[in-house]
Amino acid sequence: MCELLALSSSRPARLSLSLRALASHGDMDGVAPDGWGVAFYAGHDVALFREPVPAAHSPLVQYLEDQGPRTHLAISHIRHATRGAVSLANTQPFVRELGGRSHVFAHNGHLPGIWDNPGFSLGTDRPVGETDSEQACCVLLGRMRGLWRDGMLPALSDRLALLEGFAAELCTMGPANFLYADGDVLFAHGHRRIQRATGKVEPPGLWMLQSFCADASTTAVQSESISVATTGQSLVLVASVPLTADAWQPLTSGQIVVVREGRVITPVA
Repeated sequence: MCELLALSSSRPARLSLSLRALASHGDMDGVAPDGWGVAFYAGHDVALFREPVPAAHSPLVQYLEDQGPRTHLAISHIRHATRGAVSLANTQPFVRELGGRSHVFAHNGHLPGIWDNPGFSLGTDRPVGETDSEQACCVLLGRMRGLWRDGMLPALSDRLALLEGFAAELCTMGPANFLYADGDVLFAHGHRRIQRATGKVEPPGLWMLQSFCADASTTAVQSESISVATTGQSLVLVASVPLTADAWQPLTSGQIVVVREGRVITPVA
């Protein structure tokens, strides 16, 4: 299974992650055989790193583990291909510009009916690769274009309402766990996935950890897979499976969590 991870923090944080260790939570060999990617937000833009190679064999992964940029928001994806060639074009996360901001999308699951669904036909946003995940990304951005006028930030309630409808439709086609960020907030939608303990496809599809560190010298989160260096801040992590021994909370099937600068802000007024 693919693995998802997102970080949102109140102050720029240093996210150090071992993609090999992260992959091992969902796959026994832990090599992320079909590619990996990480998007680090810097203001309204992102620094995007992707490779269609095993994370365990990548010098770039080793560099990012040691020298990754500080950020308020990061989204990571490890690919285990179900459709499309092992190529850069099919490697997540996907990034598109909308309203003068970089929008980032990453999906975990398999959506075999998406090409035959008339509600998911493409508009001006077109895929570069062949995956169902990128098709979903382009459809979502096409729907969002109606809200993003003249570069103005749409009301969060309008964005969330559109995303809720999109997610509900996506769930009818297959597992639909996804992370979506628009330069303002992170949206995390949990659905269902193959559970390693049982082999069954069932909830939860995503887990969340909230943490606050008042001590500037404290490392808020640390394990073999991930560490977050803090300067006294609040942070939220969302992942496919719990990555530490902390009190991670499962997202219920169909739940969307909205996070801004390290704080969960759902429900949205």
